[in-house]
Amino acid sequence: MAKYKIAWMPGDGVGNDVMNATRIVLDALQFDAEYIPADIGWEFWCTEGNPLPDRTIEILKQTDCALFGAITSKPRDEANEELDPSLRDKGLSYFSPIVKLRQLFNLHTNLRPCKAYPGNPLNKLGDDIDLVVFRENTEGMYGGVEWFPLPEEIYTAMCAPGYGNPKMVKWKDKGLENVALSTRIMSKQGCESICRQAFDYAKKFNRKSVTLVEKPNVLRETGGLMTRVFRDVAKDYTGGGIEAWEANIDAICMWMIKNPQDYDVLVAENMFGDIVSDLCAGLVGGLGFACAANIGDEYAVFEPTHGSAPKYDGKNCVNPIAMILTAKMMLDWLGEDELAHRLEAAVAEVIKENKIATYDVKGRDNNPNSTTEVAEEVARKVAQPVGA
Repeated sequence: MAKYKIAWMPGDGVGNDVMNATRIVLDALQFDAEYIPADIGWEFWCTEGNPLPDRTIEILKQTDCALFGAITSKPRDEANEELDPSLRDKGLSYFSPIVKLRQLFNLHTNLRPCKAYPGNPLNKLGDDIDLVVFRENTEGMYGGVEWFPLPEEIYTAMCAPGYGNPKMVKWKDKGLENVALSTRIMSKQGCESICRQAFDYAKKFNRKSVTLVEKPNVLRETGGLMTRVFRDVAKDYTGGGIEAWEANIDAICMWMIKNPQDYDVLVAENMFGDIVSDLCAGLVGGLGFACAANIGDEYAVFEPTHGSAPKYDGKNCVNPIAMILTAKMMLDWLGEDELAHRLEAAVAEVIKENKIATYDVKGRDNNPNSTTEVAEEVARKVAQPVGA
């Protein structure tokens, strides 16, 4: 019997290509696992009206963690158009299955390391960038509490005397049928959890600073709550050599382009964390090198930060390094430290040699390698004896 059971969820588009590539590397590493296929993604929305079937949820409950490739998401009208005709007009509404997984399994922490590996020609700002983003994963702007059109009862409640907001009144003039409302709901508990995890990580790995990415000067209540909690948590780490910094989301997008080496650990709510982590990925070579983990108290789902890139589906051409490094994060979480170290060392060596690489690194006119070829090169390095 295998030591681990891993839910295997390629998802959509290039998810299949990068997952197949990662399996080559994990097998070369002799990772002792049974991979349990699980259905997720656009295909199942179109044919079943559910991109996250109940059978998949049951599989996840019976596994140690999950590896996930990529997902396709489209706006509501487009999603409805692609539904099987037999499922239309039944009140079905598309939702992001990865967002639902995060909420269903309380995967409260999205951890996104962005590290510049030496030798990568896409590291335009230096090989010494090493950033880690802690993104709150279940609240904020991605909490899924939104309406269109805006129901009369929601509008009325938000305008009610005593606890309503007079700023809502003007929207009535536009016609509630023309108004969409998305909420940004955050709790003190959620803010404290993600901030404390960021500081704990900085303490464990001797990081120099933790920077809060927010916008409290405009988002006064939610941003204000996050800022107050961050400052309170930071007090527990004074004297440990960790500096607590604060930056507005717009400003840090400029500062990190100018001086990325100044930053270390960043912490943010859901949407701002999503934005700044993609910026960080761009600093170290792009989304082809950006891995991520959705971590809860008892379960975790590991995924690269890139999307499904439908135009490259099945072409075996995209960069698998992000997915391979995502598997490295899984090994870390499982406590397989030696395997994780070997895998990352192999990836670093392949990047440093810069002989085998996909089109995003080599360019389309410089004989780029396939997804599979890159994975096979990492697998060869992984299989070599240490020090060989």
